[in-house]
Amino acid sequence: MKSSDFLCEDAVSAGLSATTKPHVIEELVTLLVDAGALNKKDKKKILEVLMAREELGSTAIGQGIAIPHGKSDCVNKLVGALGISKKGINFDSLDGEPSHIFFLLVAPVDSAGPHLKALARISRLLKDKFIRDSLKSVENEEAILKIIHQEDGRLSKL
Repeated sequence: MKSSDFLCEDAVSAGLSATTKPHVIEELVTLLVDAGALNKKDKKKILEVLMAREELGSTAIGQGIAIPHGKSDCVNKLVGALGISKKGINFDSLDGEPSHIFFLLVAPVDSAGPHLKALARISRLLKDKFIRDSLKSVENEEAILKIIHQEDGRLSKL
């Protein structure tokens, strides 16, 4: 599985404006709605699913990364959004550091396999400090997509 299999390329932001956990999740969901990957009528329900998941434990995994995710009957395939916060946002990370890179996933209720594969793919992609630093310093969405596509190509050869 490649990141491009689930990342909605029209739901990428190089400059998130949110300053809190709920707002960053809402901003990323709005990107997916605006891109046509989610129905506007389902936005509130999806936000509730994602926030309920956060209440179980933060999806911030440290090193400036958060992967908010949840399952919903509002989608029939795995969809993702990616956003970068230059300032960083307190996301209750395990290491106490602010999160800068946000990869949000919404999966169908019955898709445990693809959902877990996507989480593993994102973790593998972002464990590379060079990739994290590159993503944090991007100027635009095209630069984000270029990094993701290059890494998809490199990782698929491993």
